[in-house]
Amino acid sequence: MAKELVTGNFAAGRALALAGEANRNARGCCAGAYPITPQTEIIEYLCANKFSKGRVIAVESEHSAMGVCIGAALGGGRSFTASSANGLAYMVENVLAAGYYRLPIVMIAVNRTLGPPWNIWVDQGDSLMLRDAPWLQFYCDSHQDLVDTILLSFRVAEDAQIMLPAMVAMDGFVTSHTQMVVDLPEQDQVDAYLPECNVPHRLRHDHPTTVGGLTWPRETEHHRIEIQQAMERVPEVLDVAIAEFEEIFGRKPAGTLVADQTKDADTVIVACNTMARTLKNVITERRSKGERIGMIRAKMFRPFPRGDFAAAIGSAKRVGVLDRNHSPGSGGIFWQEIATTLRGRSDILLKDYLVGLGGGDVTPTVINEIIDDLVARKEASDPVWKEVAA
Repeated sequence: MAKELVTGNFAAGRALALAGEANRNARGCCAGAYPITPQTEIIEYLCANKFSKGRVIAVESEHSAMGVCIGAALGGGRSFTASSANGLAYMVENVLAAGYYRLPIVMIAVNRTLGPPWNIWVDQGDSLMLRDAPWLQFYCDSHQDLVDTILLSFRVAEDAQIMLPAMVAMDGFVTSHTQMVVDLPEQDQVDAYLPECNVPHRLRHDHPTTVGGLTWPRETEHHRIEIQQAMERVPEVLDVAIAEFEEIFGRKPAGTLVADQTKDADTVIVACNTMARTLKNVITERRSKGERIGMIRAKMFRPFPRGDFAAAIGSAKRVGVLDRNHSPGSGGIFWQEIATTLRGRSDILLKDYLVGLGGGDVTPTVINEIIDDLVARKEASDPVWKEVAA
């Protein structure tokens, strides 16, 4: 492996290219390509890459980009793409189709605010609008985490026990355009880690089939149950994939979540992506002053690891959730999931903080103010809008 100073977009493009090339002795790879800020550099990297057995197909829209991925995956190829914000919204029909077809496509979602009004900065409303789609969802806090999670996603999505697409999310600009030193894998390592992609229900000349035909209510019900059962198997498959990743690459990626100093904590803060990195520094500082405070970095959103969250929160009496997203008429989306997870814990004060929407900087000062507010509370209330300075 070689350590390089690269942007998040470069790291994502390299990881996708390595994964695609690793399938050269099987049915190759294919990417549907359409640019949108702040994802464009990923597509540029893929278009410039020379695959031994694969193609990047430039199309006229995001809807078509996912359509290309669907066609490639139905042909048995390793398939991937990337998008952001309204691009994700435009491809929703095909995003859902890819999941219901049980196709192991991997997509990078570079989180950006949905418009109008138009805003190109980070906000998780784009990927989280797809929370009810049959896709795995992972959220990355760093460039290294991004590279590792992309490779993990191919491994889990293509597992015969899963066969579902996976979305890997990173913060627009904060991750996509900044540079960090990343341990980039070599092709032979990726070859050893990713088995040849085998889509059991791919289209075959020797056994013609129809895809997407009409079905009856009972068959649809069974189809949805099978998807749920596949989701329930994800944590176990992910654990195996992580263990083998560590053997080949010499480091252990994060799994469903990362708990930090929660065992004796009376207050726990939940965050994801780059907010979690800032939160970790705040927690370390406040711990040094004797405060019993811990944090959880949320990594896997779908399937939502309720058991892992409940265990990590443990005996804490106050839980705050930092949400860089908003479900109108309800509140933060991660908070909703945590609330469902803790529905039997009447002893916990659970509080939602909507922060950094539209790309506002979530600084240590902002996080300290949130923690001070949470610690002083005697009871929960509606989600708090924590505005950040312009």
